[in-house]
Amino acid sequence: MGSSRSWAATVAVLVCVVAGVWLATPSESFVAEGGNMSEAPFQQRVKVPPLPPDVAWLNTAGPLQLSDLRGKLVLFDFWTYCCINCMHILPELARLEEAYPDTLVVIGVHSAKFETEKDTQNITEAILRYKIKHPVINDADHAVWDRFSVRAWPTVVLMDPEGYAIWGHSGEITFDQVDAVLKQAIPYYRKQKLLDESPLKFDSLADRAGASPLSFPGKVLADEAGDRLFIADSNHNRIVVTRLDGTLVDVVGSGEPGRADGAFSDAQFNDPQGMAVQGDTLYVADNRNHMIRKVDLAAKTVSTIAGLGHQSRDRPFVGMRDPQRTALASPWALWIQDDDLYIAMAGRHQIWKMRRDGRGIGPYAGNLREDIVDGPLLPKQPYELGYASFAQPSGLASDGTWLYVADSEGSSIRAVPFKPRMEVKTVVGTSRLREARLFTFGDVDGPRDRARLQHPLGVVFCEGRLYVADTYNNKIKVVDPETGNTQTLAGTGEPGRSDEPPRFDEPAGITAAAGKLFVADTNNHRVRVVDLRAGNKVSTLAIAGLQSPKPPAAKATFDFPGAAEERVEPASVRAEKGQIRLQVGLELPSGHKINRLAPMSYQVESGGSGPADSGAVRRSSLGERVRLDEPAAQFEIALPVDADSPPRTLRVGLTYYYCREGAEGLCKVGSVVWTVPIELSPDAGTDVIPLRHRVRS
Repeated sequence: MGSSRSWAATVAVLVCVVAGVWLATPSESFVAEGGNMSEAPFQQRVKVPPLPPDVAWLNTAGPLQLSDLRGKLVLFDFWTYCCINCMHILPELARLEEAYPDTLVVIGVHSAKFETEKDTQNITEAILRYKIKHPVINDADHAVWDRFSVRAWPTVVLMDPEGYAIWGHSGEITFDQVDAVLKQAIPYYRKQKLLDESPLKFDSLADRAGASPLSFPGKVLADEAGDRLFIADSNHNRIVVTRLDGTLVDVVGSGEPGRADGAFSDAQFNDPQGMAVQGDTLYVADNRNHMIRKVDLAAKTVSTIAGLGHQSRDRPFVGMRDPQRTALASPWALWIQDDDLYIAMAGRHQIWKMRRDGRGIGPYAGNLREDIVDGPLLPKQPYELGYASFAQPSGLASDGTWLYVADSEGSSIRAVPFKPRMEVKTVVGTSRLREARLFTFGDVDGPRDRARLQHPLGVVFCEGRLYVADTYNNKIKVVDPETGNTQTLAGTGEPGRSDEPPRFDEPAGITAAAGKLFVADTNNHRVRVVDLRAGNKVSTLAIAGLQSPKPPAAKATFDFPGAAEERVEPASVRAEKGQIRLQVGLELPSGHKINRLAPMSYQVESGGSGPADSGAVRRSSLGERVRLDEPAAQFEIALPVDADSPPRTLRVGLTYYYCREGAEGLCKVGSVVWTVPIELSPDAGTDVIPLRHRVRS
């Protein structure tokens, strides 16, 4: 920049945080370094420094450098996977990636809050749990955070095709906010011929993830009287119902993410979490739909009783409103008390109450400030000091007098009175600290003033004790609700899935029945059982017959937009043992290779009535997309043909991914369609049709 200032110092001068939006301010060297910006929508820019070389990259095959992204607009998302506000913007980022697939690249910068969030494997699980498609940096030591002068989660920074930061925002963002900026930027950079609009592909973790009967189960609910266990199979977007012994009873939801009401087989959820049951009515906190759903277990139907299907961004309110006209924000746990349904409204840092007859819903406790503060339940004005504060409440339980709350971001267990004139208190946690209440955590057993938890997500009251899913400590702990004394019940603290010694991996839900604790062992994709009457022995619940949802049927549409067209000379071939062979060969630019980890696929379409089947590695009906198990620049397609009705013309489409040697983190996407007129003749000298394509860099 023509200055000796560091990046962070420059940002401090050039970028002011005003209402959460970064606004550039004048600098003597700013425009000069940016070049001729007279027509640009951004008159000031800040050069982005190189990324640290020693950070781990996830969701891509290898490390990226800023030079690899030259020509793209790049949105850096600074996040940490515990943070509800970070979770809220992930759908907005996904919409942006879908809207601008060839011009925008999102890079997640995971800058951990909790110790366990620094672990690369834990971030890997979070990427899969949140279905993130873009590359993510493990910024465990906040090196990138410091270089960008970030101060809060989430923060986003937009880099232009020349490597300059042009816009940023601290706090939650919406699609529309960023879309407005991109609509200014893209036409300018396109006109200046600075925009690279070639499609890219990153090696997604999801491409290699296997299927399992449960996927990141978030919560469990036991009904001892009815011999039922309800499992929020969160990433499968459904509720699994079993007996307490694991016998499969029913599955609620199709498995496809959505918010459709209706019969069990047709209904849709999106990351369901906490549940509450009374008789044959099951209530579900449908987290990413920001709704409360009602499941009629007798009629086998699902309906929506609260929420609008999108996150509330309305001004906070006090009082009761119509549940069907009130937007919610990440409801995470539920509890029934008399005629009311209590809701851990994680996205608002509050406890809400809903009348089960549908006559009203609204805040019950919490002044909306994210903190761990005891005091009266609810102020007359939002954010008013002197009242109780919560920090992402995520689990609920009760002894009939108090509503116990797993207050995750403050690593605390809180107690909320059902009598409105009483005050919120902390059972174990950080409320007594003068500062750093949200940043004080650990794995310490002992009396209330010494005990420490780390991001607990679940709590249950059983036989006079509170049992806590101490999520980030990978333990189940038992807490005396009167004294706050805390002890480890099960778990070594190390992540794992063994029953002996008992190990868990970020358990998030816990419930109790018949002398046993049932635990949603989230990252292990299992339900674990702790037998309180047999020395706290741990076992894994077997659910015979449970299968992962079937993926939606692949569309047979022959669709290769922007593909290179190759017309092959008419070919006369013979059918050898009822098939012909297509030999595909890609000539790659020097120094490039096929990415063997990417989902390379082809599709064959007949212009006549010929082939009935196709597939070199996997058999497939004609017209269906076939994915190669071992992508390569040269491969063969064995194509069965019917001698009585041979094809007249073949169209072969191929999508492939290639990258530079030594730069596997970023792949370019290519596609080609060969058109091949053919004649089937027993006198032809070959059964092979060569298909060649020269890939241009």
